[in-house]
Amino acid sequence: MKNLLEIDGVKAFIEFDPDIELFRGEFIGLNGSADFYAEDIAGLKKEGKVSLDVFYAMCSEKGIEPKKHYSGRFNVRIPSQLHEKIVMHAQSEHKSLNQWIEDTLKQNLQQETA
Repeated sequence: MKNLLEIDGVKAFIEFDPDIELFRGEFIGLNGSADFYAEDIAGLKKEGKVSLDVFYAMCSEKGIEPKKHYSGRFNVRIPSQLHEKIVMHAQSEHKSLNQWIEDTLKQNLQQETA
């Protein structure tokens, strides 16, 4: 994935904010917002750790689970013609629609990290 930095096992999306001429990091996969700013990578790592520690402390204080949990289910709305084509591909490979989509998503993510 592009523009990601991992701090203490949590990924943060990094972008440059030209208005303030700083890099901004925002943690993803958390049950709330935790962001941080710095001029460079070393600063992002330092400020990110501080931000994450504060976030964890607030979650502990409020009794909130800090990390999001995912059910493994989501709904996607697509055009009916695309739905039909996907079903045909899945059937041609002797797969359920769910298995074909899962395999396709995994393959796409593997290509992204290669």
